[in-house]
This record gives sequence, C-alpha cells and structure tokens, in this order.
Amino acid sequence: MKRLLLLFGVVALLVAGVVPLQAAPLDPGGTFRDDDGNVHEPSIEAIAAAGITKGCNPPTNDRYCPADSVSRGEMAAFLVRALDLGPTTVDYFTDDAGWVFEADINSLAASGITRGCNPPANDRFCPGGSVTREQMAAFLVRAFGYDDDGGGDRFDDDDDSLFAGDIDRLATAGITLGCNPPENSMFCPTRQVRRDEMASFLARAGELSPITPPVRCSVLPADNIWNTPIDDLPVDPNSAAYINTIGAGDTLHADFGSGVWPPGSNSPIGIPFIEVGPGQPDVAINYTAYGNESDPGPWPVPANAPIEGGPDAGGDRHVLVLDRDECVLYELYRAFPQGNGSWDADSGAEYDLTSNSLRPDGWTSADAAGLPIFPGLVTYDEVASGEITHAIRFTVDRTRNEHVWPARHDASSLSGSQYPPMGQRFRLKADFDISGYSAEIQVILTAMKEYGLILADNGSPWFISGAPDDRWDNDMLHEWDDIPGSAFEAVDVSSLMVDPDSGRVGG
Repeated sequence: MKRLLLLFGVVALLVAGVVPLQAAPLDPGGTFRDDDGNVHEPSIEAIAAAGITKGCNPPTNDRYCPADSVSRGEMAAFLVRALDLGPTTVDYFTDDAGWVFEADINSLAASGITRGCNPPANDRFCPGGSVTREQMAAFLVRAFGYDDDGGGDRFDDDDDSLFAGDIDRLATAGITLGCNPPENSMFCPTRQVRRDEMASFLARAGELSPITPPVRCSVLPADNIWNTPIDDLPVDPNSAAYINTIGAGDTLHADFGSGVWPPGSNSPIGIPFIEVGPGQPDVAINYTAYGNESDPGPWPVPANAPIEGGPDAGGDRHVLVLDRDECVLYELYRAFPQGNGSWDADSGAEYDLTSNSLRPDGWTSADAAGLPIFPGLVTYDEVASGEITHAIRFTVDRTRNEHVWPARHDASSLSGSQYPPMGQRFRLKADFDISGYSAEIQVILTAMKEYGLILADNGSPWFISGAPDDRWDNDMLHEWDDIPGSAFEAVDVSSLMVDPDSGRVGG
C-alpha cells in the first residue's frame, strides 16, 4: 500500500492523489516542448503541475530534458519539493557550496533522506553525480517510508546491490516494475536514471494522476511524403550515376552542432528556428528578388529571430518561424531585419502544417527545391528522444535542371542525367553496419535507412542539415565523417504519389 511518510514533522504536499489545480488548461503539447510523444509525458505534466519540476533550461524552462540523467542535486530538489521539506541552517556537506541545489541538499540531509556519497565520513554529497536506479530506490524508500519487501528477491540482477532491500520495497509498493518489459525480471540497478523515468517514479510515489496534454501540432500530416518510410522502395535506375556524381568517396558532414564557426564569430552551426505563440505580432515582409513566387505577409516574425549564419552572415540567411498554436510554418531566404520591425527577404513561403498541399509547380520557397526546410532538420530533442521519424534535408554541389516529386523548383543549368534532380530521395543502405557509432549517431543513421534523405539545395556534397543547439557534442557529430557516399543509394518514390500537387502518399 502506497503511503506518504511524515518525516520529522514534515507535512507532504502530495496527498490522496490530488494534484494542485492548474491556473489554465494546458496548451497543445503541454508544459515542455521536448517531451511530446514521450511515454512518460503524462507523469512529467503531473509533477510539473505539483510544482516538483520547473524545467531544465532556466529562466525559460520550456524544456524538461527527458533523456538527461538525473543528478544528485536534481534528486534533492525533486524530493524537497515533493515533500515540502523546510529549510535548515545546517551545512552538512563540503562539496555543494555554490550549487543551485545547495539548500535542497541540506534540507534533504536534515530530514534523514540522504547520508552522503562517501561513507563512512559522508561529508560530501557529490551533487553533480548521476543517480543510479539502485540509489533512486534508496532515496524514494527513505522519503516515502516503504517498508514491505514482499518477501524479497524480486529481480535477478540485484543480488550484489547494496540497495537490494530498497529495490524490493520499491517494487512491492508498485513504484517500479523493472527495466526489461514485458518480462521485467531485471532492475538494472547500476544504470543511470533518466529524467523522464524519474517523473514516473515520483508521480507513482506521490499518487499523482497522470495529465495528458492536448496534442501539439505535428510537422505535416502523418501521411506526408516527408514522414513516410522509404526503406522498402525500389532503387532508382540512375542511383549509381547519382552517387558517383555527388561523390562516392566523399563523406557525410553534419552541417549543424554547438557553438559557433569559425571560432570567435557570431555564427551558430546549423539552420536555427524559433517558435512563437499567439501574442507574437505580425510584421510586414518585403520581398526583394522572388516576390512573384513568394507568399505575402504580414507574418509573426520576431525582430530578434535567429538568422542562419548569424546577424552578420552572407549566404542563405534562412529564418524559420514555427507557430505551433496556429500550425503554421514561415520560412524566409536571405532575410534582413529592418529598423521598423519589418523584414526584407529574397523569397519566403508559408506552410499550413495540417495540409499536404505543395507550392505551385515552378515556385521556389526559402529553399531551392521549393520545399519547406524545417521538416527536414535534425534537432537535438528528437535525437535525445531516441527516434527521428522524417526524411532529412541534405545538399549536393551539382544538380540537374529538373525536379521530381515532391520538389517544385530547381536551380541549375546542368542537364545531364548523371546529375540528381531536386527532390531526389536517397537512403543509407540497409546492410551498412551502424553498431560502432554512438547511440545518438545511430538514431540519425537509423532514420537515414528508414526515412532517407531529400535533396533540397545546392551546396557542399553530403552536408546533412540540422538545427544548432549548445547540447550537441561536436566530436560525436564527427563520428560519421568516415561514411562515404557509396554507402547510400537513390530511391524511386514515384509509386507513393497520388497527386503531383499533394505531398500525401498512397496506400
């Protein structure tokens, strides 16, 4: 039976499964923008509503970082908020001075829930250390007072764990099921606890009702060509010629990452985007080159919207604005902010993300292929979630003066059949071994096998498009520098087309 323990006179905030009332209904997608579709999202929303979590990127706090490991400092904060533990003037540890969670750590120690990280002295807390699943069990058992071990030996892999008894008590209380569903014969005691898993542990311990937010706007319909697997489609007859022209020996390059390039510049690595809400005012968009193939403003483009390459950049200077409330995407090419709040741009396109409609044939967009850019970007959050479910944008240096569905535009004077047309789909060959790459890189490479790449612009060969993010590990992104173009093949997607003016796939 789950119960809340009154520790040292502390009155717990969470009782009888009651979640504090929210001031207003949740917006589509909920509190955080990086947990959509996560199996633990209802628990994340529950602990957010209860005030147990605030987010992971202060002061904005619009992300939860579900795939990150829980630090010991974060664990202290979670439990102090869950149990409404009061402050203490005693400083228990020597290694937490200056940490944002120092007060929470001391409160947790005063309650007897933590003892330290270096027995027997226990004068350190190791606030930056990651919490393992066995340590999590001990924290929750002490915090919530679980004392029934159900006869013990619930799992096959915790016999040597110092916390085996706590693990059995946690399982008997129904807070954990195991780590290898559906058998759940294992607990994985030494594995680090992820923040999304921790939300579910805390929600169960506090008897919080799950909260499922309204579905956030998706990026194009599920039956759109961008979101359709192509792993079982036939190889294009011109595949070998295309690969050789692009460069069979040239290798992949992540055209995104953390920080800036070159060093000392103000140029983030990748194509940035910004999300706006209903309060963002519309501003005038003035087209300077391809206005006859562009969608008119006004658009809700903030004056400080990030520009590809930074504010001083030459080149494409893409600006991408995503309004998830209205389900609309706005994209500009060679965009320049003006002093009156308006924007000048060579071209621009507006996309209804609930629609499969394509632009008029022959029209450009913010991209040479006349396609949207954002649906093809690799983002940190989706990689951290463990899955990419869309095709990925990439560039090559020479293209044909033709385009194939779903592209609407081309930008070349070359007519040879060896040159790939805009919109051509490619995929990483099924037998290419990805097992030696980091888990995050495997997520991207798996998407390249299942959903493939879409040729969208002229540029450097095999450059893969993504959004800049300070959380990217640039060294990790260089792991695939050894993957040659010969590992790819062109794909014929024509069998999926039901209407040349629609991105909807048949079947």
